[in-house]
Amino acid sequence: MAIETNEPAAKEKSLNFLEEIVKEAADRGVAIQTRFPPEPNGYLHIGHAKSICINFGLAQKYGGKCNLRFDDTNPTKEDVEYVDSIKRDIRWLGFDWALERYASDYFDQLYEWAKELIRKGLAYVDDQTQEQIREGRGTVSEPGKESPWRNRSAEENLDLFERMKAGEFADGEKVLRAKIDMAHPNMLFRDPIMYRIIHARHHRTGDKWCIYPMYDYAHGQSDSIEHITHSICTLEFDVHRPLYDWFIQALGIWPSHQYEFARLNLTYTMMSKRKLLKLVQEGAVMGWDDPRMPTICALRRKGYTPASVRAFAEMVGVAKRDNVIDLGKMEYCVREDLNKVAERRMAVLNPVKVTVTNYPEGKVEYFECVNNPEDPSAGTRQVPFSRELYIERDDFMENPPKKFFRLQPGGEVRLRYAYLIKCEEAVKDAEGNVVELRCTYDPQSGGGSSSEGCHPLGIGPPRFRSRNPPVQPALHEGESRRLRGGTDVGGQPQSRIDDRHERLARTVAGGRRTGPHLPVRARRLLLPRHRHHARASRLQPHGDAQRFVGEDQQVAIRNVPGKANSPATLYGGRRTVLCGLPRAAHPTPALPAVSAESCATAV
Repeated sequence: MAIETNEPAAKEKSLNFLEEIVKEAADRGVAIQTRFPPEPNGYLHIGHAKSICINFGLAQKYGGKCNLRFDDTNPTKEDVEYVDSIKRDIRWLGFDWALERYASDYFDQLYEWAKELIRKGLAYVDDQTQEQIREGRGTVSEPGKESPWRNRSAEENLDLFERMKAGEFADGEKVLRAKIDMAHPNMLFRDPIMYRIIHARHHRTGDKWCIYPMYDYAHGQSDSIEHITHSICTLEFDVHRPLYDWFIQALGIWPSHQYEFARLNLTYTMMSKRKLLKLVQEGAVMGWDDPRMPTICALRRKGYTPASVRAFAEMVGVAKRDNVIDLGKMEYCVREDLNKVAERRMAVLNPVKVTVTNYPEGKVEYFECVNNPEDPSAGTRQVPFSRELYIERDDFMENPPKKFFRLQPGGEVRLRYAYLIKCEEAVKDAEGNVVELRCTYDPQSGGGSSSEGCHPLGIGPPRFRSRNPPVQPALHEGESRRLRGGTDVGGQPQSRIDDRHERLARTVAGGRRTGPHLPVRARRLLLPRHRHHARASRLQPHGDAQRFVGEDQQVAIRNVPGKANSPATLYGGRRTVLCGLPRAAHPTPALPAVSAESCATAV
């Protein structure tokens, strides 16, 4: 007998406070109009991606439109390169704008409005220097001091302002300030600067202007001109909103209202465009799309998908209070998306040669491999097997600890999708390093399914140069990994050790483990320290073709009391290998003895 219930079959997700505001306006018949207003002075990062998803997403959800407006009010820091990159990143995320606008489109109107404020006695030309203006502004507990030029007549101020526009004065010689209240508790109301003199060529207007509006003056009026119904900004602009409203009320123009949400802050991640620009300019990174950067183009280069970035923005949600999001959440989103859509490929990054001694020379067999276990429609592919193969060096250990289920002397494992092989001999060079493994295979074990007690390994495809083009791998180790044991740390995240540690420096520089006594793995690279050191000319653990590894290269070492350090005691978890063709600007030489099926994404 069925039981009646009043509960809904599926619980709807509650709306965040911005959605509630926009929905309420849309229900009243308001045509929703939002905008995304980046400054073209750098590349967008993951924090901007959240803002993009909010502004464009709200407009889409409630039948509105979203403009893309570049706040290009400082010609000394802006460039067409940044404009193009911003448009490219927005389209990559899956959004498109209704209108493309620039603050420079409104320079004439802003100039006329500034003259109107002068006529009303609400603005004046100040001859003080920047230092004098800063000192005269006062402090939070002390009122500011009025400028000696504050009470100039409107006629004199208009004349000086027009001469500023005509280029009669040098940079910084004069500014136009709003006349509000030098004792106001909001420091931004203490006669803020509206215009300053900058003799620089603008990327759109050329040399037409030598005076440029300040962001606080241009921003609110630009929203008013475009009739933005919901001007959505991050929380640091909360104190700016009353000033925007003051200008709108003083001019008597269309009232746009601003709403603020908490900006995105990620653990271990620098989110300052100014500091990221410094890294690029000083050559500490390879560029804005360096895999260590949190920029959208860097995420794209690493293999992140637009869907995963949008899912991350949805997961972190919209809040009114600042917080810090664990970077592991973003990694979770990309893993979930790639797990559904990415075709699997196998790559050997730190190879050791395997010779199957009882396999006929010159013979090649092909085994069928699944492209994506999560998507049967992705089909299958053929993987070759021959006498000479390559496997990961980590998949072999000469003196393994307990519960080491990979290849070892006398041990038998199955190469994924192929045969069972047994290690008969490990060949070493003069320095004692294993350079070749001589194995035998069981001809009756073909088929690809793991036998009981045999741990499957990723097969190393034969060394066919025509099938295995050089790739530039980027290895991503989880930021939120935890120790699986060890009472000395109480289950907290592993300590971060910079590369000044003697053993760590030797290991990271070599791009591999120096021996079974030191199990290390590269972790997230971008941390709040940025001193870089050139390393040996070989592939780094994170795929840094320029060999820069510094204190932002963090490595975690696990020491378990009573147990020797070994790969078996290393923190676990799945490693994601994202491969892409090397950029022309930073060519990567072909790696000897490194083979990969194809340039694709493997999980």
